[in-house]
Amino acid sequence: MILAVIGPTGVGKTKLSILLAKKYNAIIINADAMQVYKGMNIGTAKIKENEKEGIPHYLFDIKDVRDNYTVYNYQLDARKIINKFPDKNIIFVGGTGLYLKAALYSYEFSFEEKTTNNYEELTNEELYTIALKKDPHMNIHKNNRQRLVRFLNKESLDVPVSTPLYNAIYIGLTCERSILYERINNRVDEMFNEGLISEVKSFYDQKINSKALSTAIGYKELYKYFDGEITLDEAKDLIKKNSRHYAKRQYTWFNNQMDISWFNVNFNNFKETVLEVEKYIDNKNKIK
Repeated sequence: MILAVIGPTGVGKTKLSILLAKKYNAIIINADAMQVYKGMNIGTAKIKENEKEGIPHYLFDIKDVRDNYTVYNYQLDARKIINKFPDKNIIFVGGTGLYLKAALYSYEFSFEEKTTNNYEELTNEELYTIALKKDPHMNIHKNNRQRLVRFLNKESLDVPVSTPLYNAIYIGLTCERSILYERINNRVDEMFNEGLISEVKSFYDQKINSKALSTAIGYKELYKYFDGEITLDEAKDLIKKNSRHYAKRQYTWFNNQMDISWFNVNFNNFKETVLEVEKYIDNKNKIK
């Protein structure tokens, strides 16, 4: 059985994945584009060692931040693990939709796409600004995200057509937008309390300006602060704003790309949500 637990930051994905892994004796595979990088811990809300409860976790902390790890690389690595454990229950957890689709669908890449960046965590405004720097005469509208990404990557014009390769069950966690945004804002405050500034400063002091650090929310904003472009308060507000916008884009992407069953999280009684999800999974398996 393959499960995919998806949703924005702060909604309970990690907690649910651990509880489901314990119930179904499963391993967990990371499906967050930034959690593959070593040292990017606080800003990506990466699971801590003491939270893993002895459950095997894969594709976390596998690359240096200087490396260019693509969706194609993730597809190869994820499928290796799936093939390595054919009789094991597997849970994917994360919010990078294209990673999940690449791993679990018949998603084919052109030669160019195997080495490109999907810029998932950048806003349309940021993509547009980068595109103008690349070519001041380019005439792509800033709201045409797909064309901007293709322009930056010089990709082929056709979007790969894909169909499911695995009979996976997709579990989406959600809540009222106002509650989600409040949780995201609080999560950012917690990150600063946990030492986010020091984490990002360690990369900045090493003069590392990789794709990972220039696109990851929480890192790109603090780099601007360290460069003296914005104040610390402005950086924090920008992180919250970009995180909220990213959550909105995640919902749009998943709803358009995958057949997901959404569950409203009961934060006051998370066990109730877990039981609801388990009942759904068990019923799906009976139908099979």
